[in-house]
Amino acid sequence: MLTVEPLRAQHAAALLAFERENRTYFARSVPDRGDAYFTGFADRHRALLAEQEAGLCHFHVVLAESGDLVGRVNLVDVTDGTAELGYRIGERAAGRGVATAAVEAVCRLAADDYRLASLTAVTTLDNPASQAVLARTGFAVTGEIQVDRRPGLRYERRLVS
Repeated sequence: MLTVEPLRAQHAAALLAFERENRTYFARSVPDRGDAYFTGFADRHRALLAEQEAGLCHFHVVLAESGDLVGRVNLVDVTDGTAELGYRIGERAAGRGVATAAVEAVCRLAADDYRLASLTAVTTLDNPASQAVLARTGFAVTGEIQVDRRPGLRYERRLVS
């Protein structure tokens, strides 16, 4: 059983530990955040909370039954009833359905709580795991795109509340 909840100030230490622990793992499939992300984490965390408070984004943490932070799922660039979905699940939780369950949970929140009509997402062609999660959760490919100078796919999911 996992829980998806909105990002809060008290998640800062666990989120930083999660990002540090999984830095090398994430860099295998997405660009590294760089050292500045970690040294300026406290300021960045406060900025994310301010964006969330303003309704520009909806950030979420994914917690295992043990309470450990195992991932995050975010909705960014909220505008005109749509947002872009992004997610990262830690290495220890990968391959266990956590990403699928967490993305599905955030899609329900997007429709029911945030009143969004659709979500978009992008992934690179060399990330079949992410492509599979998006397909399993109802996203459809809408075109090809460059993601950080790598070939990728753009997805969309229409939401109903």
